[in-house]
Amino acid sequence: MIAIILIGLAAGCASALMFASVISRTLISVLLLYLASMPLMVAAIGWGPLSATVGGIAAALGIGAIFGFAHCLAYALTVALPAWWLGHLAMLGRPVGDGAEPGPHSLEWYPVGRLLLWIAGFAVLITILTLFSVSTDPEAIVAAMKRSVTRILAMYQMEADDRVIGSAAAIAPAMIASGPLIMLTINLWLAAKITATSGRLQRPWPDLKATTLPPMTLVVLCVAVAFGFTGGLLALAAKIVVGALLTAYALTGFAVLHTLTLALKNRGLWLTCAYVVMILFVWPLLSMVALGLADTVFGFRERFMRTRPPPLPTS
Repeated sequence: MIAIILIGLAAGCASALMFASVISRTLISVLLLYLASMPLMVAAIGWGPLSATVGGIAAALGIGAIFGFAHCLAYALTVALPAWWLGHLAMLGRPVGDGAEPGPHSLEWYPVGRLLLWIAGFAVLITILTLFSVSTDPEAIVAAMKRSVTRILAMYQMEADDRVIGSAAAIAPAMIASGPLIMLTINLWLAAKITATSGRLQRPWPDLKATTLPPMTLVVLCVAVAFGFTGGLLALAAKIVVGALLTAYALTGFAVLHTLTLALKNRGLWLTCAYVVMILFVWPLLSMVALGLADTVFGFRERFMRTRPPPLPTS
């Protein structure tokens, strides 16, 4: 118990320092801010949710004592809560079969797709809190978006009329939501890797190629798209939900890509080229969104795996 508490306090201190580093306004501080939840995730995965709870509370109280209640609440909702809950879910399992041979392989672990859906939910929460820190008036938020778009275009010495700027500002909330989702996903993956390397990961590594979102996710996406054409705060929140879910489908699209390329001889080269193209040009990521959505509807991975020969016996 003492070791669990000490590990949690150490993780909380590291997370709080990474979160507070943003006051330095340096480039490295942005990276540290994005990775602030990882120490608590490591504690939750390797030493249990109690360890992350202790670390999160201690870090939130420390930040609140130094920077005030607003920063304490922001840390608790955007860093500590996602880290604790996702770490808890990652290690959540239930027995399957008759339980004659207890162990990690006799448990059914929480599905990766549902984990990804929780990450999308936290991304929506973080994005809404970020935008509401600017203003709770949707018109003021849109105006701030337009100013940001104008500054970005000016940085690249590009000019655009008001219609283009307005269109970019309209879809900006959906694009912003993708950032927290990707960073939380990376944080959880890194935390699990670190825990596995240290020998504290008490579960098998999941098959990420099989990641699928729950079927009702597509229904929620369609409803959010419909509400996005309304107005006010409801439309703003709907756009954020759309952006988060489309990003989640993009990640499942990558899982589909990794599955469909299993039969290629130079699979590593093809995957590397695909990742490089998407990082350099960004817009090809839309193809991953389309692939993830298409797999949900048509089941490409399931059909492909039916054509694969069964695995060879291990003994």
